[in-house]
Amino acid sequence: MRLLSQLAPAPGAKHSIKRLGRGRGSGLGQTAGKGHKGQLARSGGRVRRGFEGGQTPLSRRMPKFGFTNYFRTEYSVVNIDQLNKLDGSVGPEELLKAGLIHRTPVKILGEGELKKSLTVKAHKFSAKAKELIEKAGGKTEVIE
Repeated sequence: MRLLSQLAPAPGAKHSIKRLGRGRGSGLGQTAGKGHKGQLARSGGRVRRGFEGGQTPLSRRMPKFGFTNYFRTEYSVVNIDQLNKLDGSVGPEELLKAGLIHRTPVKILGEGELKKSLTVKAHKFSAKAKELIEKAGGKTEVIE
């Protein structure tokens, strides 16, 4: 067991700082390791990300494109085969508890096959999903 007075940093963890500009004998005197003149020798002499020396940056030379519809509804998607894990009536609350979705609204898609009869409540169904649920003897209910 070590005493508090015996604690020390790990070997190699501590370094003495470089004392720049403290005479030629130090090896880092005169220009302090910055070379001669130029932008990088000046105080604050760094360029911002994307700066190309005054030339129009690539990000501004490229054309704008695309469109983002802020009013679009993003659905959490659940496939039919994932519903096999659940029993009885299945709605958004049950899907959240089972970890199949993280937010609402929910859309059910027809990937895979349903092996049991379920009553499924969701905001949207694909035509194939609706067909497969009803084929398995279940019901679909659209939530508004």
